Amino acid sequence: MSAAKVGLFALIGLLSALFFAQWLRLARRRELRERPTWSDFGIGLLTNFGDALGIGSYATTTALYKLRGRPADELIPGTLTVGSVAVGIAETVIFVTLIKVDPTLLLAMVASATVGAWLGAGIVSRMPRRAIQLFMGAALLIAAAFFVMGNLGTFPVGGAALGLTGWRFAAAVAANFILGALSTIGIGWYAPTMVVLALLGFNLRAAFPIMMGTGGAMLPVAGVRFLRSRRFAWGPSIGFAVAGVVGVLIAAFIVKSLPLATLRWLVAAVVTYAAWAMLHSARIEAVAARVAAAKQIC
Repeated sequence: MSAAKVGLFALIGLLSALFFAQWLRLARRRELRERPTWSDFGIGLLTNFGDALGIGSYATTTALYKLRGRPADELIPGTLTVGSVAVGIAETVIFVTLIKVDPTLLLAMVASATVGAWLGAGIVSRMPRRAIQLFMGAALLIAAAFFVMGNLGTFPVGGAALGLTGWRFAAAVAANFILGALSTIGIGWYAPTMVVLALLGFNLRAAFPIMMGTGGAMLPVAGVRFLRSRRFAWGPSIGFAVAGVVGVLIAAFIVKSLPLATLRWLVAAVVTYAAWAMLHSARIEAVAARVAAAKQIC
């Protein structure tokens, strides 16, 4: 194993230790405890199984949370981030170990996304409920568009490069900074990362360790900010984390691949409906707020 990969694992280990130390401090406070339900475990298992196969988990999990009506909309970004930390660690170890990629590009993209996630989480953890609903509704529509693009064959196919240099290197690193920040509002980084790297001529198989390594480093960093703000749901995040790791292991070592076209169409339909529901909720609450304000004036 290269020194760069060892360094990445050491960094992720340190960041994860800081995250779990904060998590344990909160776990000692009984008022924050909420037991995960069987549906929390089921959602974590299903969506992270798809995550390890390259579908992503943020859009599908957000859609299922919205359809179920729990957790509250403003808690979904934090719940996804906190619950994904253990999943991100597992995926990083598996894919960074198994797939060859340029270590310099890997470390630079992981570092830029981590900084972006830290800044993004600080903003999202203070955003009002309606703003989160609007941003997540838009994020779900973007995710649905990526699923449709994949099935219609309009997704960039990539090239053969296992590394990037010059302006392509700089563009990839800058793009990952932006995607790291956007991930904290519920925009998954898998599909956008693959699009960016494909357009730069990168090998899409080699994109997997970059995507997984990015999650392994940036999720604990962003997760700490959500833990401190308490803007997450305790039970659903635990169910997502525990069952999610199991789903990743099943996908990576037992199933390995599936015909995903039909599944993407189904996911696109569900995600589109969830986007409408999120935006509709934002509209209803805006109307209610105006009515309440008018009554106070009268």
